[in-house]
Amino acid sequence: MIRHIVVWKLQPFAEGRTAAENAAEIKRRLEALEGLVPGLLRLEVGIDFSRTSASADVALYSEFADRQALDAYMAHPDHVAVAESTVALRIDRTMCDYEV
Repeated sequence: MIRHIVVWKLQPFAEGRTAAENAAEIKRRLEALEGLVPGLLRLEVGIDFSRTSASADVALYSEFADRQALDAYMAHPDHVAVAESTVALRIDRTMCDYEV
């Protein structure tokens, strides 16, 4: 099984919306991906409530059957659209993929 974790630190204001509004929109768009890609076993999106200087604003935790399923997800047009939509909203993005 593959775990794919991504965290985003958002701009305070971008695309006419606050960071909180953009976090909610990212969450909505990511959650809409569930069920679209074979091999995507679990997808969970959380919005940070601690609001510390060390915090990210949004976190994605997902599980895939294998590396091929993760590759299919990464190339899926709906995922690509979501990923591209976050570029202007973020200060930073960090990712970790690992096998268990």
